[in-house]
Amino acid sequence: MTLKDYGWSHSFSSQLTHDELETLIPCRVVAVHRSGIVVTDADAEYHVALGSNWYSDAPQTRPTVGDWLLLNAAKDKVVRLLERKTLLKRLAAGLVAEVQLIAANIDTIFIVTSCNEEFNASRLERFLAIAGDSGAHAVVVLTKMDLAADAEEFVDRIRVISASVPVELVNALDASTLEGTRAWCEAGQTVALIGSSGVGKSTLVNALAGRVLQLTGGIREDDAHGRHTTTSRSLHRLEGGALLLDVPGMRELGLASLEHGVSELFNDIESLTLRCRFSDCAHHSEPGCAVKAALESGALDDRRFRNYQKMLREEVRNTATIAERHQAARAFGKQIRNSMKIKQSRRPGPD
Repeated sequence: MTLKDYGWSHSFSSQLTHDELETLIPCRVVAVHRSGIVVTDADAEYHVALGSNWYSDAPQTRPTVGDWLLLNAAKDKVVRLLERKTLLKRLAAGLVAEVQLIAANIDTIFIVTSCNEEFNASRLERFLAIAGDSGAHAVVVLTKMDLAADAEEFVDRIRVISASVPVELVNALDASTLEGTRAWCEAGQTVALIGSSGVGKSTLVNALAGRVLQLTGGIREDDAHGRHTTTSRSLHRLEGGALLLDVPGMRELGLASLEHGVSELFNDIESLTLRCRFSDCAHHSEPGCAVKAALESGALDDRRFRNYQKMLREEVRNTATIAERHQAARAFGKQIRNSMKIKQSRRPGPD
């Protein structure tokens, strides 16, 4: 096993200085726990505690699953976090607005949904926006095709959302349907699976791995939703050499700092807005509104447009809230440092 087997590439090695190459140990984060992180140098895994300094800044500066780090020679301290090539994130669930890192340096994101009542177009758009902002390549994987009377109908519904995103239609219990999905799992590539609970992610992980990596749960009969089974994020090596990351099911997908992802997903709507007669058109009753004309003709789906507006408002609001919190935290930190300087200046000097 070498670092290359875990996704090490020139984009990471080129970030190291000559001294760092000689004295530090490159490792990849394979799991994150409250007590610290688990990393591998391709020979073994190590648990490394994170010092308090890692929690004094924004969450984006902390290691997450998939990150590449430099450890000291003793392999018990993180010296530096290497620059990421991709970053998958969302707004953390809860009352406090804060960005939550999901995974870093992902090559392909499988957005998993299923061919039943669990399929939700607006939620899928959220997943696509998050994936699009990450910099990784997105693929929609439709599971449970064997349970649908017409599985192709769900493919058509995805095409309304995005005409270009690749779609794989699978039955995770039938290996013959997984060939297209396996093609994305090349040696040295890192693939993350995201989606709501119960859409078949854990079953798909086990099928791709050829062994049980995650427990699976059944579907609740009352609403066709699945039971949550994956409880943590960790990287698993597949026999073919790919690295697979199953993310716990996410029903709350808060958006923040995802302007690029939203714009990319809804580029057709944003192109329409440029054709409106007025640059500040609200798309209600203004004359010469290209968006309103597209809605009336059926060229633009009303649900999709309303979801675009909702996501855009949410992204702007949450991003502003996070910026305000960070500004307040920096101001408070500056106040504490100034107070300490004043106290030190008032201390009597030595006789």
